[in-house]
Amino acid sequence: MIRLVLSLALACMVAACAPIVPFRTGIPAGTGRGTQRPYVINNQAYYPINSAAGYRQTGMASWYGRQFQGKRTANGEIFNMYAATAAHKTLPMNTMLLVRNLENGRETTVRVNDRGPFAKNRIIDLSYAAARKLDMLGKGTARVRIIALGRAGAPAARRSSRRPGGLRLRHKDFYRGWFYVQVGAFSDRRNAERLAHRFADGGARVAIRFNVTGRTRYYRVLIFTGRSLNAAKRFARQLKGRGYPNAFVVGGPGR
Repeated sequence: MIRLVLSLALACMVAACAPIVPFRTGIPAGTGRGTQRPYVINNQAYYPINSAAGYRQTGMASWYGRQFQGKRTANGEIFNMYAATAAHKTLPMNTMLLVRNLENGRETTVRVNDRGPFAKNRIIDLSYAAARKLDMLGKGTARVRIIALGRAGAPAARRSSRRPGGLRLRHKDFYRGWFYVQVGAFSDRRNAERLAHRFADGGARVAIRFNVTGRTRYYRVLIFTGRSLNAAKRFARQLKGRGYPNAFVVGGPGR
């Protein structure tokens, strides 16, 4: 169960500087609760994000096929190697992605329905069908760029030359919501409180949220940035330049 935890000391300090912003634990419609929970694989914690708005990533892709045919994916579907699907570690389920093979220029679109890959330096695992369209079956991996287009099941897509691949998917509240920047995650609550105090002293609106995965509890320090995704992304970049290299944006469903 995910809960909001605020120590009395932190609450008193922040109250003098800025109000605490509640962080609700509801999941946006269209995403399975189980697939949005933080999880741990090989001692590495992963935190699925609530929105793929503006998401871009460049790195290595791999593919999977027959050995997983007929098995269940992370969202409960039956894996079909001939469907245009993909596994990603943190993007919301049913996110539609444009995937471009940077080695040959080929492109395809896929729908996220699984978690992974967990091999080092891989950002996405593509189905056999998607890998075939990108002409990467023989090599097994390829350097790709992925761009979030929207969510499957949203209103009908329209063609537009201004978007990659000419595809534009409408996305409700694509850049609006309640946004936070996570600046740290700790197994020791006291370390989380020390970091939270540091930001609260500067007037930031701070919350500590904890997640329990198995027997491990992680305390996440979140800074509320407002209702603009772009503002949250700018703040995350600023924090990275100030010595917080792991800062990233977290979308919340509201106050």
